[in-house]
Amino acid sequence: MQPHRRQFLGQVGIAGASASIGLLGTGVGSLGAAQTPVSKPTPRRHAIGVSTYSFWQFRGERLSIASCIDKAAAMGFDGVEILHVQMEDESPATVNKLKRQAHSLGLALMGFSTHQGFVYPDADMRRTNIQKTMYQIELAASLGIPTMRINTGRWGTIPSFDEFMTKKGIEPALPGHTEDEAFGWVIDSIEKILPRAEACGVVLGLENHWGLGRTAAGVLRIVESIKSPWLQMTLDTGNFLENAEAQYAQMASSPVPIALVQAKTYFGGGRWYALDLDYAKIAQILAQRDYRGWISLEFEGNDDAATAVPKSLAMLREHFPK
Repeated sequence: MQPHRRQFLGQVGIAGASASIGLLGTGVGSLGAAQTPVSKPTPRRHAIGVSTYSFWQFRGERLSIASCIDKAAAMGFDGVEILHVQMEDESPATVNKLKRQAHSLGLALMGFSTHQGFVYPDADMRRTNIQKTMYQIELAASLGIPTMRINTGRWGTIPSFDEFMTKKGIEPALPGHTEDEAFGWVIDSIEKILPRAEACGVVLGLENHWGLGRTAAGVLRIVESIKSPWLQMTLDTGNFLENAEAQYAQMASSPVPIALVQAKTYFGGGRWYALDLDYAKIAQILAQRDYRGWISLEFEGNDDAATAVPKSLAMLREHFPK
């Protein structure tokens, strides 16, 4: 049977186009001369959000989440990471209003930053924090947020956070207990939480955030032991006070993915310290490990957020193009 004429011509056209593409791909030009193929690296594209913490920093009257969303939109961010303790109202009506507000402004609610701790010899204290974290997961899901920052917690043997910072986040264990014990408490607690995270569709990101997570090795000891797709990592660029670049690379090289990168800036000097962060190098480390996720600004400097936050966004855009 002879093919229909238009069908035949269509097949010839497709074949011809395929041949042309093949020639171009092999570097052969229209005259048959060999051409040197040009290889250009594909730049990583990143959406950039801002933590509501950047506008408040626990200073003065608590700034509402709604106000932070408006500020983020006006400054040109792509999304907002909500600091849980900054929420004044967690009712369904308020949660739905925040979602509607963000959507109307073209913003994603892309991260939820929470506090909890599991470094307690008392099983009841650990159980209380497990229940607290399960509630936070459900709240994140109701906000439509896909990833939530969690912490290991710390010993609490240095009660003053200011003093704790002067000691670079290093504190002794409780008398009669060891770090190995504490890692066991944290791992066991997170394992109890993960079924709720999976049921709600919220990825947990264990952050390098003092306590047992003060170092990359501490974070990896936990997440690589648990081996769950619902437990990943939140990488905070400002929480390694020594050998930072090596520790970024250590986290980025893990088989456990990074769920979110929190990018610190310190315009006007830092509240407790200021780090000289090389974002060109940080971006390179993340690109080499093929990180394609969100960058979330956490401004922790002394300048006015009204000017320092936009300045921070401009700097991050240089290294993490949209």
